Amino acid sequence: MRKEIVSSFDQLQKMLPPKLGSAVDTGRVSALQHYLSKGGVLHVVPSDADWPRMLYPTKKHLRKRVDDLRLLREQYSSRLSDWKKKFNDASSYRVVQSIKKLKEPLFWRHLAKCAIDRDYKTDSEKVHLPIDLVADKRWQPMVRVFLEDTDYRKQLVQTVDESIVYKNNKRVAQYADLLQGFRMQQSGRQIEELQRKISDLDADIAAIQEIARWASF
Repeated sequence: MRKEIVSSFDQLQKMLPPKLGSAVDTGRVSALQHYLSKGGVLHVVPSDADWPRMLYPTKKHLRKRVDDLRLLREQYSSRLSDWKKKFNDASSYRVVQSIKKLKEPLFWRHLAKCAIDRDYKTDSEKVHLPIDLVADKRWQPMVRVFLEDTDYRKQLVQTVDESIVYKNNKRVAQYADLLQGFRMQQSGRQIEELQRKISDLDADIAAIQEIARWASF
């Protein structure tokens, strides 16, 4: 029994008898092209009348490989769900915060002070006080101090007006937008990469399942 080691589809194709012609199994061809292009190796016994008989990988080996790939796919799918949640959280951040602010007493105190204190209102507009983010604990302390401490408020206005950091953007909470953009970009890259990996795994699994139907034992 003459055994051959096959590492490319071109090599395998040369073993196929001409009489197969148009009757060649296109599903098997596609699966083998995929499998061999990904570094797979076959041990076969050539036949003069039909497809070579495949000795390796065995059905057992291929089924184990499918199980391993399915487990990896589950892991990737779980990570994909996590990153999609992070992306959705980042993309909806402003909308969510604009709703949450309505439950914050500081928001209403700010509006009340704007109504009765023109100087306070002017200062809050100069620095673009992030009142819409008042429910976010990262920004809440700054809003509270701005509201309650006149010296701090005036110092912040001066800093925004004179500091080179705010030369092109006078919004004191510009970092919030930068952070939101960064998180969306990072999540988007991870989502795209994981979707590509899952798609590749699906193709690997489908190819191996098709080849397993051809395996001898």
